[in-house]
Amino acid sequence: MKKGIKKTIGQLHLWLGLGSGLIVFIAALTGSILVFEKEIDQLVNPQYYHVSSIGKTKKTIDYCTDVLQKEYGIKKISRISTFNDPSRTIQILGKDSDKKAQFFSVDPYSGKVLATTPQESRFFVVVLSLHRQLLLGDAGQLIMGSSCLIFVFMLISGIVLWWPKKMKHLKQRLTVKWSGSFKRINWDFHSTFGFYSFLVLLLISLTGLTFAFDWFQSGLYLVTEGTTKKTSLKVENPTKIDPKLNNTAFYQSIYNATDSIFPYNGNIQIRMPVDTINSITVLKEDVERIIPHQSSSAYFDKYTAKNIENRHFASYSKGDKLRRLMYPIHTGSVYGLPTKIIAFLVCLFAATLPITGLLIWLGRKKK
Repeated sequence: MKKGIKKTIGQLHLWLGLGSGLIVFIAALTGSILVFEKEIDQLVNPQYYHVSSIGKTKKTIDYCTDVLQKEYGIKKISRISTFNDPSRTIQILGKDSDKKAQFFSVDPYSGKVLATTPQESRFFVVVLSLHRQLLLGDAGQLIMGSSCLIFVFMLISGIVLWWPKKMKHLKQRLTVKWSGSFKRINWDFHSTFGFYSFLVLLLISLTGLTFAFDWFQSGLYLVTEGTTKKTSLKVENPTKIDPKLNNTAFYQSIYNATDSIFPYNGNIQIRMPVDTINSITVLKEDVERIIPHQSSSAYFDKYTAKNIENRHFASYSKGDKLRRLMYPIHTGSVYGLPTKIIAFLVCLFAATLPITGLLIWLGRKKK
């Protein structure tokens, strides 16, 4: 590579790194925490995940939601999560009269509320908002997404700058000279481990763009299907006016129907629409699959609980399947604990890159 081009890449690497360093540090640090979100939260807050004893029969889901409506003033149910594991609680998200979201853990065998907390004050909800939006809403998402895009360039340009002029110097670039000065160790640490973590960090960064930009999602469909048209995850509700049916087993009937439509062991999540147009979406995740988040979808009338449409995971298009792979790849959960550990370590390392990079710049500036 010509010296002038490499120098320009070096300048871009420097100044873009300095400009986005703080955001990259926040994203990497919060990302490393989120890798083990479920494990940490279950350890710290077991009452939200497991019952003290497993009973013989479960209460209906509607019995549990009625308890929340009567005893806790919940006016609207937003999401119900049930689990294949018999020791797990039912997790319900609902809104009170002030339209504030409350998170509940309910014993499915007794209907007793084991724990409750405002959704917005949950630790990992705050961390996730910081990770995706810097706690600033849409503006923060744009900033974070742009910094993620810059980080992709930083990774690629870093490899260009790391690459030795002569192959005989390759061995030197692959090791850290721990016996050297602090300045040398810092440079080696930044560049050498940057090389080793390059592919994993690139995958994490590229999949992160899926959650920041619609155009990146459209690009996935363009590559896999030759079109930017995405499959809608929603289905319009056929009933336009609430017939006020006396249905005392509304949620339970939806659960039972979904369990019959997709006859495999899995976790079921019922999602109520946030608008007045769309129907209820129910996801059933196949827990026996190696890769998580491989869910089939069923849609139900939000007034009558009648089944409208079903989409088996096997019938999804290549673009749909690829889009559903983005989350487990981004979080490192794609192949369980081994890939989670890798993601955790490289995210921690990524948090050090802005610091070691700044020290390299300060050292050169001083010189």
